[in-house]
Amino acid sequence: MRRPDIDDSDLPLSELFACWPEAATVFLERRMICPGCPIAPFHTVTDACAEYDLDEGAFRAELRQIARRGRRPA
Repeated sequence: MRRPDIDDSDLPLSELFACWPEAATVFLERRMICPGCPIAPFHTVTDACAEYDLDEGAFRAELRQIARRGRRPA
C-alpha cells in the first residue's frame, strides 16, 4: 500500500498521525489536542488550522519538513 500524500487536503488527521507519528510534535508544540482527539478521523489539517487560527501554509510546510526527515531510503 502506498503512503498517502501529506499535502492531501482530505487526509484525516488520524491517518496523518498513523503514517507520520513524528508529526504529532508539530501539533503538540502549539498545544493542539489533535493527536489522540476522538474527532481526528474526521478532521483535516485545514480544519485544525481553522480551529486554532493558524497559517495553514506555514503549518503544512513544517509538517512536510518533519515527514521528509522521517522518510527512509527505498
